[in-house]
Amino acid sequence: MQARAQDVPRIYPAPAPTALDTARGAADLRDKQQFANPSVLGMGPSKGIIVRYERMPTFRVSATGEVPGVANYETDATKNARLTIKGYIPAWNRPHLKIIVGLNYDREEFQFRTVPSNYELFDNIENKGLKSTGAQVAIIRPVDAVHWYLARVKGELAGDYNSGGDLRTTNYLRYSAEAFYGWKRSPRFSWGVGFQYGYTFGRLSLYPAIIYNRTFNDRWGVEALFPARVTARYNASERSIFYAGYSVDGFNYIVNLRQPLARPDRQTLTTLELRETEVKFRGRWERELLSFLWLGAEAGYRYNYAFDAFDRTNADRERIIRTRLGGAPYLSLELFAVPPRKLLEKAGVRR
Repeated sequence: MQARAQDVPRIYPAPAPTALDTARGAADLRDKQQFANPSVLGMGPSKGIIVRYERMPTFRVSATGEVPGVANYETDATKNARLTIKGYIPAWNRPHLKIIVGLNYDREEFQFRTVPSNYELFDNIENKGLKSTGAQVAIIRPVDAVHWYLARVKGELAGDYNSGGDLRTTNYLRYSAEAFYGWKRSPRFSWGVGFQYGYTFGRLSLYPAIIYNRTFNDRWGVEALFPARVTARYNASERSIFYAGYSVDGFNYIVNLRQPLARPDRQTLTTLELRETEVKFRGRWERELLSFLWLGAEAGYRYNYAFDAFDRTNADRERIIRTRLGGAPYLSLELFAVPPRKLLEKAGVRR
């Protein structure tokens, strides 16, 4: 399962635009506000459909066997690419309640310099799509002009499955959830506390989290979902926004082994659980191309914290292979659709 804390950014889909969320320069905005939410002035437009492609250059890969019978190995990864397609639909959009349904398809691919490598893990992910296909429901419930709730639940199929006979839902199914209670102190400042339960750090875990969205002036702001993501924002214009910060991304895949891996005194392994955690230091630029279409360009440096394979068959959940992926720069391009400007203007909303 892929449970990102960025997508790019956002873990929760932004609510459909309202005058309170997206208007700028309204002197009497505070008096008009009736229902609070996590959004603040200056944040980018709500995203409806997102298509993103990310690529990294060659980097070093070092694997260490953690159990008897699994050797060490080193090679170069000549390709690590990710394709992401997402869509958000406002199923219910009222000032006092917003429900957003999201769908996603993510695919990650690796290629290694030596083929075949004759190494258990690398040969099984070489040119093989590691996929995440999921659905989510996000609920934003304003209580009054100050207080708000946010909750999200998500289910995904994550691994190297295909539409053939190896798609056993129970093997690949993953769940994640989050919930927050927050305060909107002004149209420019909203924050909340809560928890996230998912795979942001590679393995299923529950940890506290803080939402902090603040716009300091007409240009500068910050958007944070700490500890997973902190981003500074610079609004160059209504049609151009720059970001800089870091994000922690977690991935969890089930990988089928072409050759079963025998374990002394334990059940033979036919699958491995691949846990990946990485930290990205990134800069991003978003630019309006058309009234309904934006371009996002992102570049930065990827530090890999873990890329480890675990025994998911036996109760001990022992680590089988510890892998280090070398740090590498990365580049991504993204196109995303937003509510058309003319439609918002007819509704009395400024972006």
